[in-house]
Amino acid sequence: MNRTALIDQIKAKKSFLCVGLDVDPLKLPTHLLGKEDGIFEFNKGIIDATQDLCVSYKLNIAFYESLGIPGWKAMEKTIDYIPKNQFLIADAKRGDIGNTSERYAKTFFDTYHYHSITVAPYMGRDSVMPFRSAGKWVIILGLTSNPGSQDFQMQKLENGQYVFEQVIETASQWGSEEDTMFVVGATHPEQLAGIRKMLPHHFLLIPGVGKQGGRVSDVAEAAFVKNECGLLVNSSRGIIYASSELDFADAARAEALKLQEEMAVYL
Repeated sequence: MNRTALIDQIKAKKSFLCVGLDVDPLKLPTHLLGKEDGIFEFNKGIIDATQDLCVSYKLNIAFYESLGIPGWKAMEKTIDYIPKNQFLIADAKRGDIGNTSERYAKTFFDTYHYHSITVAPYMGRDSVMPFRSAGKWVIILGLTSNPGSQDFQMQKLENGQYVFEQVIETASQWGSEEDTMFVVGATHPEQLAGIRKMLPHHFLLIPGVGKQGGRVSDVAEAAFVKNECGLLVNSSRGIIYASSELDFADAARAEALKLQEEMAVYL
C-alpha cells in the first residue's frame, strides 16, 4: 500500500486508528479456549467488529512465533482474513546484519505479504536497507513509549541532541516519507511536537494510547499534518481485551468507536 492509498483510507473512514492484534492465549475468552484455533477465531471476531473503524492492523509477531507452528498458522490465516484495504504492520522489531535482514525482509514481505515492518536501527544503515523492498514500508523505532526509553533514547549527546533525535535525523535519510515511518510513543507528547518539526511529512506510528496513558488529543495536537494526517495511532490491549466474555467483539468495537470519534474531529 502506497502513501496515497493510506491517506485515502484515512479520509474515507475519518480514522487514523491502528488496531494491535497482540493476542495472548492466556487472555482469550473462555469460550474460545476449546476451539481448534482459538487465536484466529478471536482475531476474526475483532476484525469483523473493527474493520470499518480503523485503517491498519498491527500483529506483534512475538505473540504468534512463541507458539511455534500453530502460532505461525494462526498469523497466516489472520493476514489472509484482514481486508486488503487495511495497512498491515508486522511488529517484529527486527535489526541485524545485512544478510540476516535480507532473510527477515523475505519472511515478512514475500512469504507473509505485510505492507510494513518495524525495525530497530541500532546496528545502523546496512541492517535497515535490506528491508527497502519495492512498495514496502520500513517503520523505524524512534522514541518508544516504554519506561526504558529513558535508558538510552533520552540521553543527551555532546552536541546537545538526544540520542533519539540523532537516530531519527540519520535514519530519515535512508528513505523518504513515501516508504519510511517512525515509531514515537504517545507517552512523549512534548518530544512528539519536536519530532514533527524534524519530520514534517513522514507518517508516525504512535503506540501508547489507552492502557499506557497516551491520549488521541495530545498526539493529534502535537503531530497532526493538515490534509495528510501523518499519523497511525495504535491501540492494542484497550480494544482487544475490552471484555473477556462472549461479547468481546462488541466490547472491542465500542472502544474502537470511541477512538475513531475522537480522531474524526481532526479529519
